[in-house]
Amino acid sequence: MPAVPEPSPDGQLAPVVPMVTGREATGLLLGEQLRHWREQRGLKQKDLADVIRGSVSKISRLERGESPAKARDVIDLARFMEVSPREMRLIERLLEQAQDCEWYQHFSDVTPTYLKRLISLEGNASEITAYEHQVVPGLLQTRAYAHNLVSMVKRSGTDVDRAVEVRMRRQLILDRPIPRVTALIDQGVLLRPRGGRAVMREQLEYLLVAADTKKVNIRIVGFAEGADVSPPYAITHLMFGEGGPSELVYVEHINGADYVTSTSAVDQYRNALVKLRKVASDRNESKRLIREAIGNYS
Repeated sequence: MPAVPEPSPDGQLAPVVPMVTGREATGLLLGEQLRHWREQRGLKQKDLADVIRGSVSKISRLERGESPAKARDVIDLARFMEVSPREMRLIERLLEQAQDCEWYQHFSDVTPTYLKRLISLEGNASEITAYEHQVVPGLLQTRAYAHNLVSMVKRSGTDVDRAVEVRMRRQLILDRPIPRVTALIDQGVLLRPRGGRAVMREQLEYLLVAADTKKVNIRIVGFAEGADVSPPYAITHLMFGEGGPSELVYVEHINGADYVTSTSAVDQYRNALVKLRKVASDRNESKRLIREAIGNYS
């Protein structure tokens, strides 16, 4: 049962702070709130740039949650837009949350910023749909499989072990009721022996175990079926519950990642995932294809 907000000293109800955690997720929610107030008042981003002694691009990054929110900037913007005392308290609470240190911050030396942001967002998502055409999705990788992938880009053994540990801890969200996870995996991933035959066999056996849970929906996109609809890049679509940021898409590339939040672009990526899901094998056929691939590594 939700808690009833208590009256504040000025007689107004204290703001109910959305149930989100993580600096990146909170930053997104903070940015959406600022954008909402700006548009509500008929202001342009250029009207706010001077308020925080910055540029239009800085306002844009702040509203998209792409830059760490400085308390001074946010409060100056809120005061300039003359938000109510209740709304100001909401901003102050969100700023407090944004300063919290998440567990993965202790691995900052081996975790790129774009991946830390994804980990935070995954922890707040209600539904995650991931399409992969080269590797098993990160949330479903075994330790040995992840170790092989990380070793390809990191030289130090200590760095590799720490980076793999981040990926293993990231999977703890699968022990929670949400998010629900749908993994659309290109058939070629099953036939690419990352780390050798033993590592790949263990990885595929783990996929079979995950496929039998209600939490995870694994769907294999066959060679022929996906020929005309499979994009040449991975896509992760995240949706959030009430009080969270809007849906967004994460697209990773060789030296970074893009976070797509504009409605038109998100629609395009979501439609691509819908097409993939339509041609993908159903649960039972997907498990059969995984078992068939395991036979290649006997």
